[in-house]
Amino acid sequence: MKPLESLLRVFVEQHPKDAANAFELLKPDEALRLFNGLPINVAASLMERLNPGTGQALVSALQPDRIRDLLATMRPRSASAVVQQLDDELREKVLSTLDEEVARSLRALAQYPPDSAGAIMHPRVASLTPSLTMQEAIRRIRKTPRDVLHYLYVADSESKLIGVVTMREMLLASPRDKIESILIRDLVTLPDTATREQTQNIFRERKFISLPVIDFEGRLLGVVKRNDVLESAEQEVFEDLQKLVGAGADERALSPVSTVVKSRLPWLYVNLLTAFMAAAVIGLFEGIIAQMAALAVLLPVVAGQGGNTGSQSLAVVMRGLSLREIMPGMKKRVIIKEAMGGLFNGIGIAVVTSLCVFAWRMIEGDTLTPSTGLALVIGLAMVINMVAAAVAGAMIPLALKALGRDPAQSASIFLTTVTDIVGFAAFLGFAVLFKPMIL
Repeated sequence: MKPLESLLRVFVEQHPKDAANAFELLKPDEALRLFNGLPINVAASLMERLNPGTGQALVSALQPDRIRDLLATMRPRSASAVVQQLDDELREKVLSTLDEEVARSLRALAQYPPDSAGAIMHPRVASLTPSLTMQEAIRRIRKTPRDVLHYLYVADSESKLIGVVTMREMLLASPRDKIESILIRDLVTLPDTATREQTQNIFRERKFISLPVIDFEGRLLGVVKRNDVLESAEQEVFEDLQKLVGAGADERALSPVSTVVKSRLPWLYVNLLTAFMAAAVIGLFEGIIAQMAALAVLLPVVAGQGGNTGSQSLAVVMRGLSLREIMPGMKKRVIIKEAMGGLFNGIGIAVVTSLCVFAWRMIEGDTLTPSTGLALVIGLAMVINMVAAAVAGAMIPLALKALGRDPAQSASIFLTTVTDIVGFAAFLGFAVLFKPMIL
């Protein structure tokens, strides 16, 4: 093995996550060459930690035999993610060369939606039968690989989960006693179709290390570990933050430039369109702005307060949706609450803003009437915009959720559109209405 490949092997073995981050900095051809030079067990460990974009590019360039060896070595859940990146023809070609049981497991995992309990479960799980004696059960446990031992689940001859036993009760029981005599039948399970939110809520309520996953007939399919759920929840948070501002969910800090452009450019076009819409509103009031330059100076103040108010509302509602705090039938109550909050906060901000504008215009040398008029205009606009922003911040994610879309998907772009257009229209509209008082 060459010195560079030897060094990379040690790096991956001792610091796999750091090695994956460094690997993503390499050029595609160099990454492929080094990856092919790694032993299969080291390459599998590295593949499990690469971001989806880098992993997909590597897998697509590998030979079928190399992919087969990777899948056979990787953890089933990670191997399933690799399988889903292959095109149909290559997928079937690779799976046909794998052990029948491994191939069947990977096909089953690949069929689950990415955010389901079935997609994040570990399908390799040991179980006991109720007819075993304690002595036989302990002998079987000793022969079972450690990575498939979680809780001691008990299943019947048809693999239907019927209960769980504790190691303490097994050790205290007589060697000839049956497992059935210490069986705990009341246990918490996860349907394989449970969503990521439902899975997270169950683990939040229950302090289990892992939970068994069953199908609609009650057959034991695998287990979901708490650490995987926490990792999934953390990943979801970061994905939502990125989607909130129009970045791709899969984009990473060291993603290729092509990925950056592909994921961001469409939403930048949308943002550009909404910016022109806001500019068009300002254009409608070009005459009044030309007569009083102070209006142009104060426009960012109105838009900024509306944006902050909407962002606060958006964050709270997004949290409520993520943690399932907003149940069916509560949407109207949430919107009214945000509207009232926006109203009272708007009044508070409007009073301070009006006083500041009045003082500023008086210092500039304006007479009392124009100063009072401008203070009144910005105060009224501030209240209108902050109420609209609070309502929009609540309604946008709720509307996206109702339409079956991700509530985080570029919600901030749509929110900015509302706050800018309403804020500019309100401020300049009131300026036209109270024109005699400000000129």
